Amino acid sequence: MSGLKKSAFSVVDFATRFDTEDKCREHFFQLRFPHGFVCPKCGGSSCGQIRTRGLYQCKTCRKQISATSGTVFHGTHVSLRIWIWAIYLFTIDKRGCSALQLMRELKVTYKTAWFILHRLRIAMSHRESRYMLDSFVELDDTYLGTSTHGKKRGRGTEKAKIMVAVSKSREGIPMFAKMAVMPNLHSIEVGKFALKNIAEGTHISSDNASSYKKGLAEKYFHHFKTFEPEADELVTLHTFISNFKAFIAGTYHGAERVHLQLYLDEFCFRFNRRNYDARLFERLLTAGLECAYVGDLG
Repeated sequence: MSGLKKSAFSVVDFATRFDTEDKCREHFFQLRFPHGFVCPKCGGSSCGQIRTRGLYQCKTCRKQISATSGTVFHGTHVSLRIWIWAIYLFTIDKRGCSALQLMRELKVTYKTAWFILHRLRIAMSHRESRYMLDSFVELDDTYLGTSTHGKKRGRGTEKAKIMVAVSKSREGIPMFAKMAVMPNLHSIEVGKFALKNIAEGTHISSDNASSYKKGLAEKYFHHFKTFEPEADELVTLHTFISNFKAFIAGTYHGAERVHLQLYLDEFCFRFNRRNYDARLFERLLTAGLECAYVGDLG
């Protein structure tokens, strides 16, 4: 049970607070419109409820919406109670939750459990895309999976290639992280990753690989290189990578490459909010309500 985290709700409190579909719907609605209802069509600020259909109707233009319209929860044919419990189970344990575990806990099919977790990771991915790293950043690459032929090693490997960046405070305290599956680790791709995920003017530390020397343009970043590979000067980042690989192996026993980016974003989402464990449930629920599902991001 060492993986369990402190939550804003005990299991008993949670079960009582969300024991009906109506209570769940009201909670979704309040999180979606924290400052009061705003009609997505006309901007009206007043609405009524059509309780028999679980809908809200704007009193100005009479547009009808659900509490989940336009979000990752919309049109899923999964009850809000199941969604609520899935998010709770997904966030209560820092080790995550596999589809098999969720299937057993919620008594749903494996397909439904996988579908739910997939949508939640999409919400996490959407939220993580809104932020960039700054201050001091350690940058490196790693690999995940098994080579097709089991022969190539290093940057020529057929394993999934991943860029990893971890920001630190001036005192060296880990702050936030970003990861991305890469088509290759050439300088052009390294540069694209840095420009997309790291703010200009950031101090970046990396090893002395030529792709970093060429890809991290000095006009955008202050780049510092580690010249002694035997001396691990990227301790924060390498600890992060080690924890990520343990997370993937321990909870999911590996990850399909086609969906790997979503697993990277899940781990970053959890890491970046590790100091707010008690609020992770509502943070993920809010992320889902603010994310319009537009298809598979994996």
